[in-house]
Amino acid sequence: MPPTYINFSKAKIARLQTELLDWYQKTCRDLPWRTTKDPYCIWVSEVMLQQTQVKTVIPYYRNFIRLFPTVHNLAASDLQAVLKAWEGMGYYARARNLHKAAHMVVTTYQGKLPDTHQEIRKLPGIGDYIAAAVLSIAFRKPHAVVDGNVKRVLARLFCVKEAVNHPPSHKLFQGMATALLDRETPDRFNQAVMELGALVCKPDTPECDHCPLIAYCCAYIKNLISDYPKRVSSKHIPTYHIATGVILKNGRMLITQRKPDGLLGGLWEFPGGKVKNKESAIAACAREIKEETNIAIDIVEPIARINHAYTHFKIIMDVFYCRYRSGKIKLRGPVDHRWIQIEDIGKYPFPKANHKFFGKLKKMKKNFL
Repeated sequence: MPPTYINFSKAKIARLQTELLDWYQKTCRDLPWRTTKDPYCIWVSEVMLQQTQVKTVIPYYRNFIRLFPTVHNLAASDLQAVLKAWEGMGYYARARNLHKAAHMVVTTYQGKLPDTHQEIRKLPGIGDYIAAAVLSIAFRKPHAVVDGNVKRVLARLFCVKEAVNHPPSHKLFQGMATALLDRETPDRFNQAVMELGALVCKPDTPECDHCPLIAYCCAYIKNLISDYPKRVSSKHIPTYHIATGVILKNGRMLITQRKPDGLLGGLWEFPGGKVKNKESAIAACAREIKEETNIAIDIVEPIARINHAYTHFKIIMDVFYCRYRSGKIKLRGPVDHRWIQIEDIGKYPFPKANHKFFGKLKKMKKNFL
């Protein structure tokens, strides 16, 4: 029995598929991962695209494939090199899982990406979305892809009352996508639906006059485009105040490495942490550095105030220029540290928030002499 909302006949679904595929053939973007059928390259692109816009991914993808052209190259590479190649794109767990999964592909699957849903889902970082995308695009297996673009298209096409960002409704959208899937060309069809959502059926300004499915669209026919897709109101996003110190000792500055797992796992940063209630940023900087590294510092002057947004929270980060006073490094929290020259900063992968004050550090180079 077809899922709720889909009451099209088989003939009507076939016409929809044909019109969408014809549109895609004429208008699809020339993207680097669309010029290959190499499962490894397609896998890398899908991991990158999961949380990042296409225009941002393109240069990262090209550089990544240049550095790690095969799964064997990726598996043999140091994680720090992988994180450096990923630097600035965010969601670093994707890079860590991709690296782990490459090891599994080489050691368990003889260097060949699994072509079944059961096996590919065993790889770190591969959920239902990436599994369906890789299996359909690289191996032409009939698995329907459901991402935000697909949900938006389906919500308008069938006037779906369930919220697209409500987890329990995902099963409904998956069923609808599967019912519409062209099983003979799942690679092109999945990409066509996602392309339609990205280029035409956009969130705020849909270009309905250019839509190949306008004759099938419930929301357009009923003049309810602005009512769909339905969404559950987002929760309040908290803001945290952070204090960070750039500590100088003998012309070098201290950086510390985060734990390998969790937010920004494996990246390097300048030591610091959250400002407590009724605590000044200066006091918090000295306290956090003492707690994390066991060294005492003198705060000289502020360098910058940085505003940065993550997915579920925001930060305001006060960055201070500090001088080492005393103490021997004993880490509590970070897993490693380095005293580096400012010229070496580009050798280490840093969070994007840190990059926002690198320019000011370089202008203060005289302080490092």
